[in-house]
Formats: sequence, C-alpha cells, structure tokens
Amino acid sequence: MQEYTGQLVGSAREFMYKVYGWMATALAITATTAFYIFKTPTLIQTILQPGVLMALVLGQLALVLFLSFMLKRMNFATAAMAFLLYSFFTGATLSSIFLVFTLPSIVATFVVAAGMFGVMALYGYLTNEDLSSMANILMMALIGLIIGLVVNMFLRSEAFDFVLSGIGVVVFAMLTAYDVQKIKQFGQSMIAHGEMAGKISILGALMLYLDFVNLFLYLLRFLGQRKND
Repeated sequence: MQEYTGQLVGSAREFMYKVYGWMATALAITATTAFYIFKTPTLIQTILQPGVLMALVLGQLALVLFLSFMLKRMNFATAAMAFLLYSFFTGATLSSIFLVFTLPSIVATFVVAAGMFGVMALYGYLTNEDLSSMANILMMALIGLIIGLVVNMFLRSEAFDFVLSGIGVVVFAMLTAYDVQKIKQFGQSMIAHGEMAGKISILGALMLYLDFVNLFLYLLRFLGQRKND
C-alpha cells in the first residue's frame, strides 16, 4: 500500500513538472513574441490593424476550443503545436501593452503576478482541503466578470473598471489554486496512460497559462504605470 501511494505521489509530481515546463515554455514564447513585435515598428503597426487583431483573437479562441474538445482525437505532437501556437498568438495580441505601460512597471507587475501565482499554486498542490466546492462560485464569478467587462465597454467607468480589476485578481488567484489541485488529481490518475498523460499535461499547462496571463493583466490595471501619466 505504501509503495502504491509512493507511486501515486511520484507520478503526480512528475506530471506537475511537465505541466509547469510546458507552461513556462509558453510564457517565454508569449513574452518574447510580444516584446519583439513591439520593437519592430512595421509589425506592431500591422498587429494594431482591427482586422489583424480580430483574426488573432479568433485564432486564440479556435485553438482553445480545439485543444479542449479534440484532445482525445489528436496526437501529442499536434496538441503541443496547438498550445505553442496559441502562446504565440497571445504574445502578438499582448504586444500592445508595451505601447500603453512603461517597461519597468510591466516587469514589476510580472514579478508580482509570478509571486501570487506561485503562492496560490503551492497552496492548491499542498492543501488537503477539497477545493472542488469552489468550482460553481468561481464559474459564476467569472461569468459575472465577463458580463461586467462588456457592460463597462459602454459605460466607460473608471470606478467600475477598478472594481472589476479587483474581482479579476481574486478570481484568477483562486482559480490557480483550484486548477492546480485538479491537475494534480489528473496526474495521480494518469500513472499508466502514456501518451494521454502527455496530452493532459498540455491541457493542464493551458489552464494554468490562462490563469497566469489573466492574473497578470488584471494586476497591470493596478500596478502598471501608463506612459501618458
């Protein structure tokens, strides 16, 4: 029994290493792409064209849906390429933040986001508390946040935007802990599933990647120093 428990723990740990490895690779691609495009005038001007920006957003959405619903039918290489392509598209989309915020404030916010993410990920991995009870609350909060963002596109209220940003930070911090615990449980159940375990690690990396990016963007609303200030 102890040997089997040790196998489960080791399997979950190895699985989480793979998840974080893929996530780190995707974040590196996103950051490098965003900064390179920002530093290349012709590219940043192209990205800012409404049609190009819309195509990138739709491409991101299509890739997320593709990975979420077609994972069982694709092989590992296809899943990995789709995830890395998604991180590239995200980097292209996020290149515009360098036009709005100063580089030092972006770097500082990234460090803060990484710290918060690390703490919540560690909590999600180590806690014995079942966080699945948070799922419905977090889903409702996420839907409410999306609705609030759409409404504020018309209201253009700075106070409302401030409130939504605070909610966004809390929601994605809690989602990080919840997702890490869920991914850990996947890892324990994938002890002998070969390629499927690899594909699930890609999906887990996507979940945590989205948590981190959204946490960073909401924190940037608080900590980012705008260039026109």
